[in-house]
Amino acid sequence: MIDTPNYADALRILGCKDGRLVKVIGFASAASRTGWALAGGGRLTANLRDMRDGIVGYGEDVVRRMPELKSGVDRFTRTRRLAAAHAAIVVAAYFEALGEAKLPFTLEQLDRGDRISHGVPTAERFARLMAGLLLERLPTPEPHVSYAETRQAVERAYLRMSEAMAGYVGGLAVWDELPVDDQLLLPRMLAEGPPAHALRIYDEDYRSLALDSHEFGVRSLVTEKPPPATALSRVAWLLAELAPPRVGDRPVIHRARMAANALDRPLLQAGKHPEDVSLPLLGEGYLTPRCRVAELTRGATPALREWWEEQRLLPDAEAFLVGYLTSLRATQAPLLVLGEPGSGKSKLTEVLGARLARSEFLPIRVELRAVRARAEVTEQIEQAVAGILEEPVTYPDLVQAGDGAMPVILLDGFDELVQGDVNRYDYLQHVREFQAAQAELGRPVAVIVTSRTVVTDRIRFPDGLLALQLEPFDDDQVRQWLDIWDQANRALLARRDLKPLPAESALAHGEMARHPLLLLLLALYDAGGNALQHDHGPLRRARLYEVLLRDYTERETGGARRVAIDQELVLLGAVALSMLASGRQVITDEALDRDLPALCHGGEEDPGDEEERTDWARKATERFFFVRRNGHAFLHSTFGEFLVAWLTLYALRDLDRRRHLVGDEPLALVQAVDDDLLYAVTSHSCLAERGPTVGFLLELIAEVPSPVRARCADLLTGLLRRSLHERPRRHFTGFRPVRHTVPRRLAAYSANLTLLIVAVSEQPVSVSSMLPGPDHLERWSSLTHLWKGQLGHEGWTGLVTALSAHRVMDGGKEDVVLGGATESAGLGDVVVAVATGHTPRHRRLLDLLLRSLGEGRALPFRERAGILAELLRTVAVRSPAMHQALGAMWNEEGADRSELRPLLHALLADPADRMATWEQLVKAGIPEPALWEIHQSALMPGDRQGPD
Repeated sequence: MIDTPNYADALRILGCKDGRLVKVIGFASAASRTGWALAGGGRLTANLRDMRDGIVGYGEDVVRRMPELKSGVDRFTRTRRLAAAHAAIVVAAYFEALGEAKLPFTLEQLDRGDRISHGVPTAERFARLMAGLLLERLPTPEPHVSYAETRQAVERAYLRMSEAMAGYVGGLAVWDELPVDDQLLLPRMLAEGPPAHALRIYDEDYRSLALDSHEFGVRSLVTEKPPPATALSRVAWLLAELAPPRVGDRPVIHRARMAANALDRPLLQAGKHPEDVSLPLLGEGYLTPRCRVAELTRGATPALREWWEEQRLLPDAEAFLVGYLTSLRATQAPLLVLGEPGSGKSKLTEVLGARLARSEFLPIRVELRAVRARAEVTEQIEQAVAGILEEPVTYPDLVQAGDGAMPVILLDGFDELVQGDVNRYDYLQHVREFQAAQAELGRPVAVIVTSRTVVTDRIRFPDGLLALQLEPFDDDQVRQWLDIWDQANRALLARRDLKPLPAESALAHGEMARHPLLLLLLALYDAGGNALQHDHGPLRRARLYEVLLRDYTERETGGARRVAIDQELVLLGAVALSMLASGRQVITDEALDRDLPALCHGGEEDPGDEEERTDWARKATERFFFVRRNGHAFLHSTFGEFLVAWLTLYALRDLDRRRHLVGDEPLALVQAVDDDLLYAVTSHSCLAERGPTVGFLLELIAEVPSPVRARCADLLTGLLRRSLHERPRRHFTGFRPVRHTVPRRLAAYSANLTLLIVAVSEQPVSVSSMLPGPDHLERWSSLTHLWKGQLGHEGWTGLVTALSAHRVMDGGKEDVVLGGATESAGLGDVVVAVATGHTPRHRRLLDLLLRSLGEGRALPFRERAGILAELLRTVAVRSPAMHQALGAMWNEEGADRSELRPLLHALLADPADRMATWEQLVKAGIPEPALWEIHQSALMPGDRQGPD
């Protein structure tokens, strides 16, 4: 929940000069903290009738003075005043209705005399009533909440006020004077009368506020479907209605705003555009997305598409964005924008930044992949600003130069901080702390963070976090975008006797046409020869990427042969592989000049021959597919993920071709298979670290003929059996984008071989067929131990997700089958060596036992805790079921938590697993402060710090 104002806050924010109200509310506030006597209750002289008149009169004054309250102040001050004005009219409406309600007494009767029926003195009881009515947090309009829902929240506040009134009356002398029937009916009369009448008054006052304050009007627009628009054009229009565009900024702010104005740039900021097409400008070709919105609570599962299907679809995303930026929530918690790769998250930040550039906001866009991943939020902002302005500027100096313009920090690519070795799973909490610290310093700031949806199951959600999910295009949006493409390219295409891509041809490709990036790629591919209009059937995404890359390379090189095009793709794949291995999406010229010749040229280039020396960085990155951002980055991260998959399959096909050419030659029977290229490509990182890479690989392999796939499966199986054995001589040893230990590289290689075996096999694969012998499960357990210990969190979790497995009994012998349709996706309970140290058949029984212990079936708490401790000590259970059992027992009524503390300490003892375990325990319901105290209490004073 966000921090909303109560009535006392509203009076302070609006500068109320009514002495009666200020005095009574100040006394009520003091009494709630220190008690009636210490607050000076004997000096309180106000009564309920006076308070009613003062509150109603002040509410009318606020509505009347609204234009004056809004003028001449900065954006955040206006936002606070609007929220305060809303709180004032909420309370005023209730007090007005209370004075007009048909009750068995009047307010004057309640105020008459000091005699009490029993208990607390009247003055103290009155102070408690004022605290209950005026010091509780009040609802405030928000852009993701309809007016009807806000009205329901206001009604709940009125019902709470009526309950407080009923309690107040019950202790006064007038209560004893009421007939018994009136005493019985009074709670109902207070619950039905004043709230209903107050809501009608509130409706009228809200309409008056909305007429004078466009912010309230904007929030009501969120529920209405707007006319079609491009590039968030209505954001600029709506902002202009709230405040006139800024002029006369200081030079540093002017330069920052100019840098954000990206609407006149091409839709894709590529290194070299195709010459025979025209890319629409960002201000023309970016369509306002459809969005779903939700507040992320502990039980939310935003990584799942099914969960989002149940969330609210926003009819007007532009009104939402304006309403959000002018709300209190914007400065208290970040807005998380989620979407699939290619859904337009980065473009949203570019366009929004451009629309905010001339408003009362100061947009600062930070590409998180281009700044230090481990830096604090302020440092990341300053690093991004230094890149924009080409000079260092501190964040406080930048805000001060803005002269009251509220900063809007656009942090693009949070998923890059979750994937890889950094794994800042709690980054959003740091963002919220940054906002809180800046607010305390008088520098309120709004923050919008973008991320891939799929990583949200690995991050921590701070309280009050609101999330937008970008939805695919609908049919009308596909047609609208293709009309824009038509206008930009009809004349150019006509010169080559071609036509722009029609909507029907694009929609035939299903979901691909509904993702903005893929729709653009479809249009680019079709522009080469209208291939999509010749009805060849729907393309798969991997096929689209490959034909697009090949088609562009062929056009750029004047019709090169297939071998030359393959060489170009190998070069691009080496760039992508170097990025993946190093865990970055930006790569420097120095790294390219080091890695590319080592893989693409065998590292044999003569460094002394300066005239013939190849500029590898320029050769690789001068193409359309790259952008320059403190180094080189792919136009979109999915290009890199596809190229890693393509290069992996290329290395596998190369291995098969050479082995097939040798055939049954005598030497072939005794010499080992030369897997050097495959080893160089797959031994630096697990392919499953990036989920899309595995998806691309499966699509590419699906097009390989069955006989070739069968041969590859045999080759890979043989390699897996020997994968951990020493190979003293290898080629491509100079390709080392990152220095890993030998066990780390062998773990990645063997894991990737297993992935490839399952991928190329047309039937499920048993562990016994890959690792034949009576000890196949033991060897499998050894491999999984190696993977879990060496691949890191990203590699391991990716592998668990990518491989599906289940246990089988074959001829009385136990086996594990990988691939195929199974009841549970992922390795799950099959990787028994990691989870329990026992054989597979024990894992399911252990999970059932842990579930029973957590739910408290038939055993005392202490005995259940003892069983958990024994499982931890003897079989080293480290499974989600253990975390859930501990969470359930921790929150059990009457739980002796001291019995659980040693278990929690044992779970947190391993530094390698501490971060993931910490997060799982928090999700299971164990409060983080408790875990912190348990972890710190076991450390020496000099060693105490947070979870790793």
